Amino acid sequence: MGEHKSIEHIACNPFGQVPAFQDGDLVLFESRTISKHVLRKNNSELLKEDNLSDLAKVDMWLEVESHKFDRPMSVIIYRCLIIPNYLDGETDVTVVEENVEILKKTFKVYEARLSKFKYLAGDFICLADLSHFTTAYYLMETPHASLLDEYPHVKAWITDILARPSTKKVAEMMKATA
Repeated sequence: MGEHKSIEHIACNPFGQVPAFQDGDLVLFESRTISKHVLRKNNSELLKEDNLSDLAKVDMWLEVESHKFDRPMSVIIYRCLIIPNYLDGETDVTVVEENVEILKKTFKVYEARLSKFKYLAGDFICLADLSHFTTAYYLMETPHASLLDEYPHVKAWITDILARPSTKKVAEMMKATA
């Protein structure tokens, strides 16, 4: 515990947070940056860099995930899972409900988008979709998983992401380390 505050880790991530990544002399932090680097290095189709229009949509939905989805989800996960299960504390229901309302606004936009396309950036899976995996996975462990019932296209999209072999493998690793 606390390795992320070590001198060695802070040399890689000056904020003393996870993640940190080293590729030769290149040191990166921030998960989306690390993901993009790894995908570019391996010529992955998940960024759609061969098509400027598709690439712009991937980038746009990555920003939406970061600002409109991840922020309220982080609060919900922390308040509903971390505090009661690991910190022996009480869930602040008011704070959770405020963030559920923010998340509902995001899901409303997602629902409209996903009623027209299979994935956020279009009819192709991309990094923007997969970036939702971790928090969507944990949403399913909270009392607010049923929120998805109000957004059938969002629910189908999240179910699709969670059913992918790569995300199943990551979910198994997450369960093993919990």
